[in-house]
Amino acid sequence: MSTETMTNIPVHVSLIMDGNGRWAKERGKERVYGHFEGVGSVRACVEASVEYGVKYLSLYAFSEENWNRPQEEVDTLMGLMVKAMADEMDSLDKNGVRFVVLGNRARLADELNATIDSCMERTKDNRTLTLIIFLSYSGKWDILQAARRMAEDMMSCPERCQEIQEMGVDGFDRYLVTAGIPDPDLIVRTSGESRLSNYLLWQGAYSELLFVDTLWPDFRKDEFRKALESYAKRDRRYGKVK
Repeated sequence: MSTETMTNIPVHVSLIMDGNGRWAKERGKERVYGHFEGVGSVRACVEASVEYGVKYLSLYAFSEENWNRPQEEVDTLMGLMVKAMADEMDSLDKNGVRFVVLGNRARLADELNATIDSCMERTKDNRTLTLIIFLSYSGKWDILQAARRMAEDMMSCPERCQEIQEMGVDGFDRYLVTAGIPDPDLIVRTSGESRLSNYLLWQGAYSELLFVDTLWPDFRKDEFRKALESYAKRDRRYGKVK
């Protein structure tokens, strides 16, 4: 299916990038080798998103639970983040991609946070595609920090208590780290695993889910296109009858 014939393009596609370690092991390599190869898949999916007109592409890069991995692997991943941002930022900016990182950034090293801030500032006015990297993120953490922020609002401004008590779903959305970003239409997980792994638990309530066997380093433009084609065949009812 070409870009001309592709219909029902999702506004927001989110990818759970899984299988780097297994990909490397199958080739007799260390796990980190798969992470380096996975950068190519990120680049391919960004290019495909721009080509097909997806407006938001989000990637689950590192969860709160991933901090429990061996320190050497964590250090390698964080170093890879810095290098990838340095290597890719010129291309992202040139192609109108806005770069955003969301998650518990208090746990990140100062160097990484400084690099993130610089990249976000540089691309803040780009509008072709918003690329969101979820880093040190988990769905439960996000909901908890949102509840804490809401409680702080109530304590600092008691006259808002009634307003907050009457708050609907949309009102709570603004306390999440994704405030202002549309919920994902499609969440894709690679590597054959069929779970969300604590990812976008609130925002993904009505997302279409797609689980594919492809390991992340092999998930390139053709696999991204197939995911869009699968989404185009879905009938999203949001609990209603059609």
